[in-house]
Amino acid sequence: MKKRLLTVAAIFIAGLFGFKTATSCTNFLVTKGASVDGSTMITYAADSHTLFGELYFTPAADHAEGAMLDIYEWDTGKFLGKIEQVPHTYSVIGNMNEFQLAIGETTYGGRKELGSQSGAIMDYGSLIYVTLQRAKTAREAIKVMTDLVERYGYYSSGESFSISDGNEVWILELIGKGEGEKGAVWVAQRVPDGYISGHANQARITTFPLNDSENCVYSKDVISFAREKGWFDGKNKEFSFSDTYAPVDFGGARFCDARVYAGFNMVNGNMKQYEKYAMGNIEKGAHGYATNRMPLWIKPDKKLTTQDVMAMMRDHYEGTGMDMSNDIGGGPYKRPYRWRPMTWEVDGKKYCHERAVATQQTGFSFVAQSRENLPAAIGGILWFGMDDAATTCYTPIYCSSTRVPETMKVGNGDMITYSENSAFWVFNLVSNFAYLRYSDMIKDINKVQNKLESKFVTMTPAIDAAAKHLWDSGNKEMAIEFLTDYSVNTANNMVMDWKKLAQYLLVKYKDGNVMKEKDGKFERTQYGLPPQPLHPKAPEWWLRKIVETTGDKYKVIEEKK
Repeated sequence: MKKRLLTVAAIFIAGLFGFKTATSCTNFLVTKGASVDGSTMITYAADSHTLFGELYFTPAADHAEGAMLDIYEWDTGKFLGKIEQVPHTYSVIGNMNEFQLAIGETTYGGRKELGSQSGAIMDYGSLIYVTLQRAKTAREAIKVMTDLVERYGYYSSGESFSISDGNEVWILELIGKGEGEKGAVWVAQRVPDGYISGHANQARITTFPLNDSENCVYSKDVISFAREKGWFDGKNKEFSFSDTYAPVDFGGARFCDARVYAGFNMVNGNMKQYEKYAMGNIEKGAHGYATNRMPLWIKPDKKLTTQDVMAMMRDHYEGTGMDMSNDIGGGPYKRPYRWRPMTWEVDGKKYCHERAVATQQTGFSFVAQSRENLPAAIGGILWFGMDDAATTCYTPIYCSSTRVPETMKVGNGDMITYSENSAFWVFNLVSNFAYLRYSDMIKDINKVQNKLESKFVTMTPAIDAAAKHLWDSGNKEMAIEFLTDYSVNTANNMVMDWKKLAQYLLVKYKDGNVMKEKDGKFERTQYGLPPQPLHPKAPEWWLRKIVETTGDKYKVIEEKK
């Protein structure tokens, strides 16, 4: 597989204090029956401190008999080996192919002894993008992925995959067999219609049905392999994939499953019972398994819109016990972010920062929407955004697009090369400025964000209808070109709008001032100059903290009369 990234660091690291600390990735999965319009949706935030946001594109192609495909590790660009190419590969844009099949992932690591496999070729990233070129449905994708690791070995550590097509949504969890045995053990479950699921760097499948091949498939040795290793000795029906291959610990709950909890909590009013678990309080029972974990899937209180799902990707634990915006760490402007490292120590005691769904180190994120009621070329939309999901804008990229917007092309800048025409850098300009005065600036960002996304969503039925008219008239190539033009132009124009937003924020908030506005414009006096700006007072609790920590250092000395 052609190398797609310039530099990407390892996506899952060991914690400072012996438990897991995740730096990456959140997925939510939405079935047809759980969405307002009957579409399936999966989300993905590709989070890494060194991942540059780009929109990948591989056109459909025919290949000669005997052709081989080079495989490079997605995280590092390291050459891993060659695999046999198939006669025909499908067009792929981002993490969605021309048949509206979409795949996302989160890395959970799992047992360290299973984290390496000499001679293995398929890493998790290559597994995603090769499969998107070879499969049309979610069920086909599971077979392609598991066949590839069985034949060529699995190079990565434990991984959870979200897989969706226009009809079904599946979660696949897989981990290598370690040294001495090629391949992986795995289990995949279909999310029941009407339900949603999620995963965020912690394996989530526990026990699973052994005799329901319509809704659950697994490797033939997923249980026997664990028995051979001495990790499980109970009855088959008691076997838990996650508790055996990736037992949940404090970090797995607090830094990982907590993000799933946060998303679930936004759409289901009965989730508060799991907040204690989400904060790392794990209760254990038979076989040492955690007994207070969240369910793999839940039913939302109401059916979800695309924008509801976008909102789930923008969560910072608002309204939960892990909300970061209201303590001293958030500062006077209630910033719901904490810079790394996540774990720290004071006076010999260990502490942690929260790891929210929306985070500063996101390369790109998306909501992949697949609609069975339309031709695949029209039905699949990758709602794509760069940088922090909370401050990004999701633009519609139709899955049949044959070109990538210039602002999102691979090679338009990188992590240490600024490009003023790069969506990644433009969105970073806005988000990084907003972190300085978050509670004020996020309101201005949300106005533009909501205006653009609402416009895109509102326009979608008309774009669909125009494309379908061309499609049904036999002008399929023209329909695809129409959708490509719309996707490219909309994305590029959105980036231009975001540049204007960056300029607006700079003018309004420079030097700690807040410039006065009236009727959507900055005010001027009768002489053409701006009036004196506003100087909003810091909140009293913040001023009190300054006094508490500095004593009389800043006290005004009043003269005696």
